[in-house]
Amino acid sequence: MRAVVTVTGVDRRGVIAAVSAFLAEKKVNIEDVSQTILGDRFAMIMMVDASEAEEEFAVLAEQAAELGKSIGMEVRLSHADLFEAMHTI
Repeated sequence: MRAVVTVTGVDRRGVIAAVSAFLAEKKVNIEDVSQTILGDRFAMIMMVDASEAEEEFAVLAEQAAELGKSIGMEVRLSHADLFEAMHTI
């Protein structure tokens, strides 16, 4: 299952490493990534494949949000179809 991970917040060291390590631990493969820094704000979007993850999607999404809190960022995991529908005009 394809999904989208979004990460936003004040830029800090180790964000990409923490999110990547979390995804690897959960057996979620990163397929594509785009990140930028706007002033002091960090923004990253990842397309991922969560088909081999052992947890249910809702559990992964909750764990991703908890990771975000622990690193001072907002981390969201969304189904790719839902993400694309929400961002299509």
